[in-house]
Amino acid sequence: MTNTTTARPDVYSRITSKIIADLEQGVRPWFKPWNAEHAAGRISRPLRHNGVPYKGINVVMLWSAATVKGYACPLWLTFKQALELGGNVRKGETGELVVYADRITRAATDARGEECEREIPFLKGYTVFNAEQCEGLPAQYTTMVEPPTLTVPERLAAADQFFAATGADIRHGGTRAYYAEGADYVQLPPFETFRDAESYAATLAHELTHWTKHEQRLARDLGRVKWGDTGYAREELVAELGSAFLCADLGITPEVREDHAAYIASWLKVLQDDKRFIIAAASQAQRAVDYLHGLQPQRQKDKEQAAA
Repeated sequence: MTNTTTARPDVYSRITSKIIADLEQGVRPWFKPWNAEHAAGRISRPLRHNGVPYKGINVVMLWSAATVKGYACPLWLTFKQALELGGNVRKGETGELVVYADRITRAATDARGEECEREIPFLKGYTVFNAEQCEGLPAQYTTMVEPPTLTVPERLAAADQFFAATGADIRHGGTRAYYAEGADYVQLPPFETFRDAESYAATLAHELTHWTKHEQRLARDLGRVKWGDTGYAREELVAELGSAFLCADLGITPEVREDHAAYIASWLKVLQDDKRFIIAAASQAQRAVDYLHGLQPQRQKDKEQAAA
């Protein structure tokens, strides 16, 4: 039987070590292979065998694996799921780690000295295989199709509508992109100064992830005191991941910032000092993206119908 105490930190360490190894090579593992197409349509996030997208740190891990190993298919399955679909994982194939959150209940003593139960959250890991590592699967897992019907201009128009629906105060001017938390607005250089419309949209996705941290939204405080400190690096990592997730959802290519090397160095220090932070950062980024999606008209309509 697996010892839970030793298994928990091992999951964190395995994930963090993989991310650190990529960053030390100058590679951001959340930059997915953007030009691949598959039966599932335009790749956005990695997908479970039933088409449900992965979230949080699992997106980063599976994007990284797809990039390194050259998988075009976004679908991932467990060994058992491949068998249930009438196929199998090819002999000799190596799977990838994904995780899910769970809780255990332990007896404890509260502040008054009385016995109580305390729930302790932890991560469980399991192994998945890309559909390209399998054989005998149904056709929809293996058949390549034509590129998506949405053109780049159409995807950018949809992104513009998405950003407008957030209601954020977005201003233009100057030479810097940033979120001003005190005055609560996003500042971007003039549209014409960006390399192209995708670069503009990707930069805005990054700053809107910062925008979600406001106390009246997600109240995300990662301990920033001044520019360049540890709290600053943590928040920038959340915004970087949030931008990558959101760009995938919108079908636009993320933007590599000019200060790429400096950011990677600061993230490496944060991750080396705190083996659990990459998972927390991915969770915070996912929360931010979910919040932005929740501001969209259809999501608001769905909420109202559910409450009725």
